[in-house]
Amino acid sequence: MSEVPLEDRAGLARHLDSWSPAPVTVRDVIAAAPVAALGAVLDQETQEKTVAGDGEELPPLWHWLHFLDWPAQSELGADGHPAHGHFLPPVPDRRRMFAGGRAEFTAPLRVGAPADRTSSLAKTEIKQGKTGEMAFVTVRHEISQGGQVCVVEEQDLVYRSGEGERPRADIALDLGDADAAAVDAPWQLAVRPSPTLLFRYSALTANAHRIHYDEPYARDVEGYPGLVVHGPLLVMLMLELARHNAPLRRVRTLTYRLRKPVFAGEHVLALGAPASESEGAGPAQLRIATRRDERHATAEVSFA
Repeated sequence: MSEVPLEDRAGLARHLDSWSPAPVTVRDVIAAAPVAALGAVLDQETQEKTVAGDGEELPPLWHWLHFLDWPAQSELGADGHPAHGHFLPPVPDRRRMFAGGRAEFTAPLRVGAPADRTSSLAKTEIKQGKTGEMAFVTVRHEISQGGQVCVVEEQDLVYRSGEGERPRADIALDLGDADAAAVDAPWQLAVRPSPTLLFRYSALTANAHRIHYDEPYARDVEGYPGLVVHGPLLVMLMLELARHNAPLRRVRTLTYRLRKPVFAGEHVLALGAPASESEGAGPAQLRIATRRDERHATAEVSFA
């Protein structure tokens, strides 16, 4: 991909040149109920053990369960995404993808207490890909609690324009009952995302994009071979590897990239290892693998 020179700005660039949304601050309580709900979805919440109750530390990235936007039903587009939004670029016939991001955790958020999130537009870029122009939009969030900034993150979102025919994904999915093949990695988590899991995760994150729960739409309109596993869910699974395998170390930074989609029913492995062999020192390298591809998503985590 290459960035379009300023002197040749046209196409998507003309829609973004004057787009400059102001920062927005919202408040939300880091409630325990969504945390318990996601814990149940991930089979971590039991009567004997909870993920995090009031006053306890929220696991890294689980703030994605909060500060949710619930537009009116009439404000959703045909794909389930909001038709309009403060940080949604004015691109005609907009199609959205979650590409990656970065996060820094300077202090833990506490469950049960209010928090403030200030969001701003960090940058926009127009790039040329194999299938045409793409608008890269980076939104920055700063989350504070008790007057202290606890999380700073940037999310990279990619937008395409046009309602032309979607390319058909020529992908053969392995949906058999055999377990995922063994992999030589010290940190492993096997997951087989079902339509039910995707539906519940969509509900917990206010994500109405139909590719995650409407299989005829995903297949016949978007051209996918099945329901698409949420990119944020894959990122959370990778970070859960670090949380459970290095429980005494606090996650400091996270960088991640989403490369190729994963589909419901596939055998998914979240894999990872610290970069150093010495007592888990150094950053951890993480990835999402299936039998089709070894790197659907990748991440690097550093520890405080």
